[in-house]
Amino acid sequence: MRRRSGLPRGARGRRRLGPGRWQVRARLERFTEPAVLLVLRDSPGHGYELLEKLQALMPAERIDMGNLYRILRSLERDGLVDSTWDDDAPGPAKRIYVITESGRRVLAQWVDAFTKIERQIEQFRNRYEEQRG
Repeated sequence: MRRRSGLPRGARGRRRLGPGRWQVRARLERFTEPAVLLVLRDSPGHGYELLEKLQALMPAERIDMGNLYRILRSLERDGLVDSTWDDDAPGPAKRIYVITESGRRVLAQWVDAFTKIERQIEQFRNRYEEQRG
């Protein structure tokens, strides 16, 4: 498959820049979901508040507002997040999101999974450095 640049895309996270030149982007898929749960664990919030907090937590990532709302709806459907309308705030009513107890348990599972991944990455990095010479 050819990309807009006209150069083929390699394996996920790697793309060819030209002959013998590559760009690698290490990326954790679906990181926004646990980040949303973490932000909500700290305090409830509405969409734009959450977007700002997520951008502070993940400054290198571009977070799309539409994608954030899709994630919030999915988390709500799964019982990990609840929402209510806040009619008291100035301006139009806003939906306020809050993490549920199930959401807190899933967040803890994400942290356990990240801890395991961190150990694997550290082993990888150590092995690389040993042979680097």
